Amino acid sequence: QVRLVQSGGGLVQAGGSLSLSCAASRGIVLADDMGWYRQAPGQQRELVASIIRSGVTEYAASVKGRFIISRDTTKNTVRLQMNSLKPEDTAVYYCYYNDDGRLEWGQGTHIVVSS
Repeated sequence: QVRLVQSGGGLVQAGGSLSLSCAASRGIVLADDMGWYRQAPGQQRELVASIIRSGVTEYAASVKGRFIISRDTTKNTVRLQMNSLKPEDTAVYYCYYNDDGRLEWGQGTHIVVSS
């Protein structure tokens, strides 16, 4: 079992930037993929961005061009840089680690974007 610890996030005005980090207790190169989901109040959890073992990244259409996912394999950390934030980006963001189909989750971080 892998432990994920998230940091970063908070409150920002629309148009601003925030970043999230996710530190894993196990080598991130061992994961099939890692990334971030988010869940807004009353909505289902949605995939925001992911990075697979090869390093290829994918983004939800709603954040493409604004968010950047990256990883530091020496620190076992995945980072999400969020730019040009919009009020609709307000949600709880969860880091995940996919170990052969089993997802492990971070503790969640609130992101609030004010208009």
